[in-house]
Amino acid sequence: MPKSTDACNRILNLMYRATAWATVADNAASTPLTNVVVALHTATLAAATNSQAENEVGYTNYARQNVLRSTGWAAGSGGSTSNAALLQFPQSGATGATLAAVSTGTTISGATPVWHYGTLNSPITIGASASITPQFLASALVITET
Repeated sequence: MPKSTDACNRILNLMYRATAWATVADNAASTPLTNVVVALHTATLAAATNSQAENEVGYTNYARQNVLRSTGWAAGSGGSTSNAALLQFPQSGATGATLAAVSTGTTISGATPVWHYGTLNSPITIGASASITPQFLASALVITET
């Protein structure tokens, strides 16, 4: 059974903006998450994926990126949210990769749970010494709750 758009917006706001959902869910943990972590992947992820490390890219200089779990994301609207500002990954160095997917999760490294995932509209090939800086312009990384 699908969720209402209002429920989708509230879930996204709780996860990405730390906004309480009155009488249902709050952000009252003693050490709540302050960031949502964005990772890049070399292959499409699936619903069974439970690790941001799965198919994660490994080009030289790559690192997952923290986005503030508050002002870093737009308020949920129409069941979607997006990055509020430019989201930029480190420039590639001596080794390359093909970027095919993106995910959000909770920690800067390791086999951490995937919150949302999606395939890029077009894969990005980063050749060795290509000096490419993967990025999502503001509002370009759209996350939809269904």
